[in-house]
Amino acid sequence: MGRVLPLQPGALCPLPRFRGRDLLDEPLLNKGTAFTDGERSALGLHGLLPPQVETLDQQVVRAYEAFQRKTDDLERHIYLRALQDTNEVLFYRLLLDHMEEMMPVVYTPVVALDCQLFSHIYRRPRGMFISYPLRDSVRRLLQHRPNPDVDVIVVTDGERILGIGDQGAGGLGIPIGKLSLYTLIGGFRPERTLPIVLDVGTNNLERLRDPEYLGWRHERISGEEYDEFIEEFVRAVRQELPGTLLQWEDFGAEHARQILERYQDQLLTFNDDIQGTGAITLAAILSALQVTHQKLADQRVVIFGAGSAGVGVADAMRSWMIQEGLTDPVARSRFWLVNRGGLLHGSRTDLRDEQRVYAHPWDEVQSWAKADPHRVSLAEVVQEARPTILIGLSTVAGAFDETLVRSMASHTERPIIFPLSNPTNKTEALPTDLLRWTNGKAIIATGSPFGTVEYDGCAFPIAQCNNVYIFPALGLGAVVSGARRVTEGMLLAAARALAECSPARKDPKAPLLPPVSELRSVALQIAHAVGMEAQRTGHAEAIPLEALQTRVRAAQWTPIYPVYPGA
Repeated sequence: MGRVLPLQPGALCPLPRFRGRDLLDEPLLNKGTAFTDGERSALGLHGLLPPQVETLDQQVVRAYEAFQRKTDDLERHIYLRALQDTNEVLFYRLLLDHMEEMMPVVYTPVVALDCQLFSHIYRRPRGMFISYPLRDSVRRLLQHRPNPDVDVIVVTDGERILGIGDQGAGGLGIPIGKLSLYTLIGGFRPERTLPIVLDVGTNNLERLRDPEYLGWRHERISGEEYDEFIEEFVRAVRQELPGTLLQWEDFGAEHARQILERYQDQLLTFNDDIQGTGAITLAAILSALQVTHQKLADQRVVIFGAGSAGVGVADAMRSWMIQEGLTDPVARSRFWLVNRGGLLHGSRTDLRDEQRVYAHPWDEVQSWAKADPHRVSLAEVVQEARPTILIGLSTVAGAFDETLVRSMASHTERPIIFPLSNPTNKTEALPTDLLRWTNGKAIIATGSPFGTVEYDGCAFPIAQCNNVYIFPALGLGAVVSGARRVTEGMLLAAARALAECSPARKDPKAPLLPPVSELRSVALQIAHAVGMEAQRTGHAEAIPLEALQTRVRAAQWTPIYPVYPGA
């Protein structure tokens, strides 16, 4: 992908250097029972496989039958990972044929359980562990990567995994899952993706006390030691893999924005929790506003959850408001961010710099505090600010209760309510309840999958506001266009392109986001928009727009077996 387009599957390929059993143990080359008689003769496979030659379609049927026999989602997740370790083409073809059913198993919400039990269900190595005790050898560790050419890295330190917190080395499950979606949706070749966990210890006592825990048994490092380790990692990436897209994933709030701001102008990089969440939420909000026929600049926004994701969402929406004509101070005044300490305001001493941007002067909101003279609660903010948009990124289950939602609905004809926390048991409200409390008027998107909800004899399809709509396509556009940086404009372009694909544009009763089955085709449109924006701002070499579109389409890998001489 990118500068040199890879050989597509289905094309005639040279004979692999592996033969016999060794070839069957290579998941990127293995075709299993789909090896033809000619290939079996040329590659020493006769006698190692059943005599029947099957098609990929036939193999998918068998694999799906095995998947259906599993009795719970964790077992299904383990089965799919084992299939990926055996036959990558079959794995991705199975996912492609059953995307809506299997995406939640491969990634959210089931990946949360995978991370918690990572050491207990570990089977085969996938990805890389870069541990702090080997901090003086980071570049040498990267040289051990499975394949020399890498288009995209997803890296985590495992500190803030979804809504379940510090999982240490088990956090590697997140990059593995994310990169599966980079391939499935963005079309990145699987061998050109690299999941990494920076194992800097864990403060999770349950992990440290677990005799099977596979990570470094040490409390998390912090301060200068942590910063120097990150610096060494980035230096090694720039030396070994210059031009590779580096995605930061599930870092704690103390480090996420600091890392992004330090390195975003040094290499092709972005933080999905901050920027990806911001872009997908913005896209869904723009889709909702198409239903209400309103502008974002006219909205009042309450966000419960002021961590990396919450501030990232506010940043993206504020940038769009400015594009619509507001000044920055006026745009900032349209947001009220709330965390467990209450409303962010100027008298609080516990705010980070990025949170203070959205802090309201205390003298303006002090009168809102009724129950506690020093704290304005979420309910009080909703009552006084009269939001038209309510977004949850708090991981506080049930935070949007009936009293709060009815309060919002009393002053807003079509309340836009997005409970986005993951996994499902952390969501701020259930769609069924939101529809009931608003008499079916709420416009809803969720972080976890809920599907269609019935209310008052009507079906309400609930869009899943999942970053998967953004990051594979953003990466595809950035890499294929040869972008040197990931810019705010590229992220806004991605959000705009996704909103333009919203089914709600044509039917107000349709979901805000396209169906999962269309993700690959939607990714092409988003990637093209991202590449165009990179060119427009001089962050990528200018080529004709038609040529860029052709390049994007050609780069999207499809899970089809290669054909070897002798077939």
